[in-house]
Amino acid sequence: MEENYTVFYSGPFLFMMLLIGVVMIAAYWRIFAKAGRPGWAAIIPIYNVLVLLKVVGKPWWWLLLFLIPVVDVIFAVWTINMLSKSFGKGVGFTVGLLLLGIIFYPILGFGSAKYLGPYGDPGKFKAAQNP
Repeated sequence: MEENYTVFYSGPFLFMMLLIGVVMIAAYWRIFAKAGRPGWAAIIPIYNVLVLLKVVGKPWWWLLLFLIPVVDVIFAVWTINMLSKSFGKGVGFTVGLLLLGIIFYPILGFGSAKYLGPYGDPGKFKAAQNP
């Protein structure tokens, strides 16, 4: 008798995926709130990327770049690096966000990091806050 059961449909796997999703939404909620943006934006698909781009000081049309294969990976890494710098963190923290996001995003959101403005430039902070 052939079994069609896989680990992807098991209760523990689904529970872990749900838990990771909740942790990441909570982390993004706090990150957006620290940056002076609405935290609820973390739960709205596509809009959360627009808010993230606003936090790092990039224009809305960068969202279109995330739809192009290969280019999307480059711009995603770049955006994560800018997010890290916007909170005063360095390249090492960017690597942590990329490789261990489930740990480093909550550190960024719930930790003591302060939002310094887009790409860590306090002078651009006010410009990024205006829509």
